[in-house]
Amino acid sequence: MAVSIRLKMLGTKHRPCYRIVALDSRKTRDGVTLENLGQYSPLPQETKIELNEEAVLNYLKDGAVPTETVKNILRQKGIVKVAQKAANGSVKFVWTKR
Repeated sequence: MAVSIRLKMLGTKHRPCYRIVALDSRKTRDGVTLENLGQYSPLPQETKIELNEEAVLNYLKDGAVPTETVKNILRQKGIVKVAQKAANGSVKFVWTKR
């Protein structure tokens, strides 16, 4: 089973709120999750990111693939550090605990 870490939408129009979840990559956005890993609220006046860092690192070590948006959120929290580009042009990500 391929696990991905992505956002699950909550909230309403003009008041978005997302849950960061681990789920089977073949499921839909609002499908059954394996585990809730945190919350993300992108509104400018009340931007809030809450993460269970240990659970996120465990999933990443086991091979879970985060989406681009989740990678950016993890980078903001200091969980992901971008290494130099490899010779073939791909970017290598290093998962660390701060």
